[in-house]
Amino acid sequence: MTAHTSPAAYDGSTAPTFAYGLTLFAGITLATVSVFQILNGIAALAKDTIFVRGINYAYEIDLTTWGWVHLVLGLIALGTGVGLVMAQGWAYVVGIIIAVISAVANFAFIPQYPLWSIIIITFNGFVIWALCATMSSDRRA
Repeated sequence: MTAHTSPAAYDGSTAPTFAYGLTLFAGITLATVSVFQILNGIAALAKDTIFVRGINYAYEIDLTTWGWVHLVLGLIALGTGVGLVMAQGWAYVVGIIIAVISAVANFAFIPQYPLWSIIIITFNGFVIWALCATMSSDRRA
């Protein structure tokens, strides 16, 4: 897996430029989603009454615990998103892992905040797709 420094570093092919753009997209999207998760975590920690309980699921976790989960995931995702924008090789795999964990955590958070959780899951899916497409493009090159 090669770290892309700039689109100008390629020999006329548009595939590496596309991969570079996908990496930037994934990094910026992951960083943006992470800020939302951090804010969501702070809201859950500061005031448990913000979230309204809907239907009961088989798994129930205290909102304070959810606040910490979202805060920690958000901070790790923010660092990973910055790493992706800076074209750090480690950030590709870590980005996919964090996006998957974040999607699963938000799936479990659906009872507290359904629409928001689904939106965050969708953006995590875009990050996973972009990073996988970039890694696939790097292997073919």
